[in-house]
Amino acid sequence: MNTVNTISTWTSLILHFLSNFTIPGGKIFTQLLNGWILCTVRRTVSGILPFADPQGRHAHDAFHRFFPHARWNMARLWMILAQILFKRFYRTGTITLALDDTLFHHSGRKIDGAAWWRDAVHSTPSRNILAWGLNLVVLTLQIQPPWGGQPLGLPINMGLHRRKQASLIELAEQMIKELIEWHPKRLFRVVADGFYASLAGKTLPHTTIISRIKRNAELYDLPLEPKKRGRGRPRKKGKRVLCPQKLTKCVRHWQKVEVCERGQIRTRL
Repeated sequence: MNTVNTISTWTSLILHFLSNFTIPGGKIFTQLLNGWILCTVRRTVSGILPFADPQGRHAHDAFHRFFPHARWNMARLWMILAQILFKRFYRTGTITLALDDTLFHHSGRKIDGAAWWRDAVHSTPSRNILAWGLNLVVLTLQIQPPWGGQPLGLPINMGLHRRKQASLIELAEQMIKELIEWHPKRLFRVVADGFYASLAGKTLPHTTIISRIKRNAELYDLPLEPKKRGRGRPRKKGKRVLCPQKLTKCVRHWQKVEVCERGQIRTRL
């Protein structure tokens, strides 16, 4: 009598990530992931444990030591996840990404990297609200769900912003470059708010940055290459050009285009 071993879709998905762990670490990772999905209480390690290891086969501290001491690489996990999502949703064409930073509220003063940060959700233009937690820069894959509505953002890379270390712009640039290294033959379109507009001046191959600038922003041409080496440092910018507000007065013919804004098609000039 022949026996057939069936592997569920969930198990086959987890198998992609096990190459990043040792054999004991892979077992702990699988149990923690299953417990996180099944958990009905607060998702701390202690809260996940009854769902991850209901029979108590592993020692309690084995799960707590997994994150600070186990042998695994977070960047490789992001790379594997990005490969799976690109294969599923973007087999060809330009890959659309969204970039932003968010505050992850986390209590406790011994949380590594936690500090007081501006809470963008509760702050107003005239008043800043601070909250304790982790300031995360998140790069998400934008997909349009088949049922319509607003697009979904699936995280494919993330960086932790720490005090007196790399800035948000530097972290975002590093994350995009990592994605380019993982997929050097793909084209990327990164959409971000005005805070990340300066990424347009960075060297990001195969990547288009779409952001916002002020209508009275100062714009300059790229600097010309010097014909001969002279005294002083090379120029960092070229001749100043008109700001966007004045440029619109010079345009004689506008082109109508249809764009998707939060799941709705709108006509813009």
